[in-house]
Amino acid sequence: MEKTKTAFRIKKNDEVRVMSGKEKGKSGRVLRVDQIKGRVLVEGLNMVKKAIKKKKQNDRGGIITVEGSIHVSNVMVVCKKCGPVRTGYKFEGGKKVRFCKKCGEGV
Repeated sequence: MEKTKTAFRIKKNDEVRVMSGKEKGKSGRVLRVDQIKGRVLVEGLNMVKKAIKKKKQNDRGGIITVEGSIHVSNVMVVCKKCGPVRTGYKFEGGKKVRFCKKCGEGV
């Protein structure tokens, strides 16, 4: 079974706030968006421990902490004026632009 990509209104480098889960209320910048799994990686949030194998003789192996992914439905884009908001799209001069649904400003 082949997985399909889903289009999200959240993009890399967006400022987002977590709306549910153990990191509720915290915000950060999106590092990566996985369209197939429907998850985002947010900088400094949902930290998990990961065991790393020693690859070369002078590399260090051990346990490190890295960001874990969060489901895209649990995060919202943060508008500079309004806070966490839903976004929409409109065409301005032939370009597709995202905007805040509360105040109408570009996000």
